[in-house]
Amino acid sequence: MSHQMTFLFVCAHNAGRSQMAAALLNYEDGRHFRGISAGTLPAETVNPVVNEALDELHVPLQAGTPKQLTPDLIATADRVISMGCGVSDQCPTHLGLRVDEEWNIPDPADRPLDEVRRIRDTIRAKIKQLVRTA
Repeated sequence: MSHQMTFLFVCAHNAGRSQMAAALLNYEDGRHFRGISAGTLPAETVNPVVNEALDELHVPLQAGTPKQLTPDLIATADRVISMGCGVSDQCPTHLGLRVDEEWNIPDPADRPLDEVRRIRDTIRAKIKQLVRTA
């Protein structure tokens, strides 16, 4: 691989799933891949339970604050992965944005830590598969 492949993980609020995916990809193989994340309607802060679930694995939350999804940000990505925001009008796929892959991941918002751990582990398994096959 001649360059670091960039994956953009997107969802509506960029406060949970997409943040976890970017952090886990950077932790898993930050030499060959770069994970970034953004949302169509970003929240003010990342879900603190998401941060706690990542801390348990010693995975640093890299973005820190939710970011707005923009055409320029999409242009920097080699691949865009939507985290599965369902039928929301703010879902990237409903806005007509280029999405290379759709992951149907439950939203961790307002869920207890044990459920967020399961969501984190589902995302982690997908990231490991992504690293193996990209």
